[in-house]
Amino acid sequence: MSELILNNAKAPVANFVFAHGAGAGKKHSFMEKMATLLVEQGINVIRFDFPYMAKRAIDGKKYPPNKMPVLVEAYQAILTDIGTELPLFIGGKSMGSRVAMTLLGEDEHMSERVTGAICLGYPFHPPKKPEKHRLAPLMVNRVPTLICQGDRDTLGNKPEIDSYLLAAHYQLMFLPDGDHDFKPRVRSGYNQEQHLVSVAQAIRGFVEQVAGQGAK
Repeated sequence: MSELILNNAKAPVANFVFAHGAGAGKKHSFMEKMATLLVEQGINVIRFDFPYMAKRAIDGKKYPPNKMPVLVEAYQAILTDIGTELPLFIGGKSMGSRVAMTLLGEDEHMSERVTGAICLGYPFHPPKKPEKHRLAPLMVNRVPTLICQGDRDTLGNKPEIDSYLLAAHYQLMFLPDGDHDFKPRVRSGYNQEQHLVSVAQAIRGFVEQVAGQGAK
């Protein structure tokens, strides 16, 4: 099992299990920056590597992602060691969010334990292949979910996502001119740091909203 990275807030309101994307592991700069910002928002962040990435960390060789059943099993194993004293949110960056949503769709008992899901740059389809959509996990999930997406993300941009007509329990946040990593072009007048801060603030608001509903 992958060694966990725990980023603990001083007065935490929730735990967030944050899975990495396909090409970069738990220590990638995007993961580090988001974890730091979320801790500042009072959210504990738990990071881990999927098996193929853990293997890369050992021998330095690049491996393709494991098949989805292996990824789901690895994610599920991490959750067995997470306490229940705080509301639990799961999700990730890109592929990590897809794995989390697949887990929620396949394991009906997960919805009893997980308060909400958070997807940062959900891979709605492979690059330049919008016809090969990955909506299936989103169609069966019933857990409140926040999706933060660059509005020009090549794996799912705003017009495409708007056309999917996702269910009401999905909240969508679009980052102006953001790409898959929320990076805008210079001429847009925005920068990635601004977008990351906005995402962290949106996640805190989502956590408070959803956790508060669960407490009623």
